[in-house]
Amino acid sequence: MNFDKIFKNNEKWVAEKLSVDPDYFKNLSKGQQPEYLYIGCSDSRVTAEDLMGANPGEVFIHRNIANMVISIDLNMMSVLNYAVRHLKVKHIIVCGHYECGGVKAAMTPADMGILNPWLRNIRDVYRLHQAELDGIEDSSKRYNRLIELNVQEQCVNLIKTAAVQEAYKERGLSVQGWVFDIHTGKIIDLNIDFAGILKGIMKIYDLSK
Repeated sequence: MNFDKIFKNNEKWVAEKLSVDPDYFKNLSKGQQPEYLYIGCSDSRVTAEDLMGANPGEVFIHRNIANMVISIDLNMMSVLNYAVRHLKVKHIIVCGHYECGGVKAAMTPADMGILNPWLRNIRDVYRLHQAELDGIEDSSKRYNRLIELNVQEQCVNLIKTAAVQEAYKERGLSVQGWVFDIHTGKIIDLNIDFAGILKGIMKIYDLSK
């Protein structure tokens, strides 16, 4: 494989940055103070910085298949705790996207090998919302709705953690659920009613007492 194009692109990018600000990399090396933790999908078509119009240093990013927040995923939990407790981010965004291959795979009745335990978490989202999803006759609309509900459940999983609960009380940390519409390029705010969703269950997950 020829990587020359990548290195040439890098040289061009460096030159462009320095032409605008000769101290760009000097300042960049001083540290990071991102306001956002972005949890997105590993899909190569969905790059956080591009769709948000963000510059280096503005967004702390974690990506995995289908933007999952799983409590026993040490990678995810390490990123979350570092971002919240050390970087002191102000907002956490879970961003899914339409045409998500991970969600589609979870809806497929097939043995996916090593992916099975990961995809089971998405199937659990379907189980939680089965009545609503089974009531959607159009398969593509059902698929898109599961993508949205998966984002919602991952946001709820964030709110179940001690780090997020503490930061919410201390400094008003917010959790946002978005979907990137890959057909239009637009970000959709799902405007999730966290208060309503958590009203009946938060006493079970409250770790702040």
